[in-house]
Amino acid sequence: MTLKQLEFAVALAEERHFTRAAERCHVVQSALSHQIARLEAELGATLFERLPRQVRITPAGEALLVNARQVLAAVERLQQDVAATVGDIRGSLTVGLISSVPRLDIVELLAAFHARHPQVDIELRQDKSETLLAAVRERQLDFALIGVSRQVRLEGIESRLLLSEELVAVLPAAHALAGRDRLSLHELVDLPLVDLPAGSGARRQTDEAFAALGLPHRVRFETSHMQLLERFVRRGLAVGLVPRSLALTFSGLACVPVSDAPQRNVYAIWSRLPTPATREFLQIVAEALGD
Repeated sequence: MTLKQLEFAVALAEERHFTRAAERCHVVQSALSHQIARLEAELGATLFERLPRQVRITPAGEALLVNARQVLAAVERLQQDVAATVGDIRGSLTVGLISSVPRLDIVELLAAFHARHPQVDIELRQDKSETLLAAVRERQLDFALIGVSRQVRLEGIESRLLLSEELVAVLPAAHALAGRDRLSLHELVDLPLVDLPAGSGARRQTDEAFAALGLPHRVRFETSHMQLLERFVRRGLAVGLVPRSLALTFSGLACVPVSDAPQRNVYAIWSRLPTPATREFLQIVAEALGD
């Protein structure tokens, strides 16, 4: 078994197609197919089911995939650690981000990092918190900024709490409730809401808050784009429940605290075995936070 075979197997598992996997690995398809076959013969197990137009990974392949990623990551980290001992920070930095993060300007952070370490390849991925959390645990991401409820346990990673903030109602300035000092979820029951897609952590927080009070609620519009959410509110089509820091960026809309709304914790998270590039980025984050 070779590192190249493991690299080919990971590429095939992720691309689900021999041609695309071969292109990704910069080899001809026949060479990749041959190495996968040799790996399967050595392990005595079928790793991939060959279908007419795609490849499906088998349970044996799934078991290999987990360990292959760890092995390849460990080799890459070894190379980077050795290079770092002579002051050469290289490799890659993969960062995850939710749609709205207060306190930290990710573009400025990455620009500062790039200025210090221009030889490091930087990648940014925006997704929901649960997906980013899993990616950091599996070392598919080096660092992420996420927002989760207080009940979520951040196990298997390192984390730093950036802030805890309440969700507030955002309404058109002319709305009948816009002048209130505080609202309750009871007062939002009959109003159409705009919220994040069902199944996301932030949406579950809202759903569970209403359910805990035995209240129905009407989510008429689902979107993961905050600019679109703002437009639905601005045009009077719905009321939004969003973190206070996000609500304050919506000019011309009313922002009203909600007494029984849930709170969101915003964290920076990273692997317990950070790469040299990640350690350097954490230093930049600490500087931005005033440490």
